[in-house]
Amino acid sequence: MGLTELAFQNLLSPMVLFFVVGLAAALAKSDLTVPEAVAKLLSLYLLMSIGFRGGVEVAHHGMSWDLVAAICAGVLLSYFTPILAYLLLTRMSRLSPVDAAAVAGHYGSISAVTFAAVTGALNLVSLPFAGYMVAVAAAMETPAIVSALQLARPHRKTETGDGHSMWREVMLNGSVVTLLGAFLVGMITGTKGLATVKPFLVDLFPGVLCVFLLDMGLIAGRGLQHGRKYLSVPLCSFAVLMPLVGAALGALLASAIGLSAGSAAVLMTLAASASYIAVPAALRLALPEANAAIPLTLSLGITFPFNLLVGIPLYIGAATMLAGAVK
Repeated sequence: MGLTELAFQNLLSPMVLFFVVGLAAALAKSDLTVPEAVAKLLSLYLLMSIGFRGGVEVAHHGMSWDLVAAICAGVLLSYFTPILAYLLLTRMSRLSPVDAAAVAGHYGSISAVTFAAVTGALNLVSLPFAGYMVAVAAAMETPAIVSALQLARPHRKTETGDGHSMWREVMLNGSVVTLLGAFLVGMITGTKGLATVKPFLVDLFPGVLCVFLLDMGLIAGRGLQHGRKYLSVPLCSFAVLMPLVGAALGALLASAIGLSAGSAAVLMTLAASASYIAVPAALRLALPEANAAIPLTLSLGITFPFNLLVGIPLYIGAATMLAGAVK
């Protein structure tokens, strides 16, 4: 019952409900809009906040071997999961390569709300996990964006240049620079820096996220009106299959580096989740030709509730069994 209540509590959170408001408004053909300049500002804010807080967590816990190993595992998952997702999508669906890359990027990154849900669930069952997993979650944001841009680049009509120019474009992309730059600033300034900017980068985050998801709901709703044919049975099946694949990969790496059962459950959940904050914000700026409605509807409309209602209890149980088998 505790896990069920937690799942419904997260599904009824203000952020998710504002997405529903935007989705309903768009489907009802309301004239509600968020100005483009405001939407870009919201995107930059969210990227700064997520990156900065991740850097602060690293500064707080220090660079121990366990932290480095967990971050490396998270980065590997974040970078290579989109490649696997892209291969599955190109075989399971008729998405264009650019749209497939955008969807894949969402599934390589993580959902902050799903992360919060699994930590709450672990507390309910009294299963401890390492505090530095917050830093691992932050480290898993950017590699998926880089991977998605690399996957999409050969299929973009405006793209030219050699491999060197590709890496330059990817690493100097505004969204990637914002995330990594904020992460480094957080590491350098630590908790003192966090105290200075807390009213802006922390306290305002939930409210800004509500407005951002309202805009994302509008985008998803209006995209659905013109692209329902894309949300086929294979795509919806992918949105349920991919979290299980990601969790399995997370379990393998967690076992390889010796994470505890609780930390393994967190890594599995991060690998199984799909972003509806950082990646939409980044790809809105970096990959504007992609249909934002498709990945957002899959990640928030299918994968998110699946993880909350079914996935998290499954991942915790599997991590506990795996830790027992190792012992």
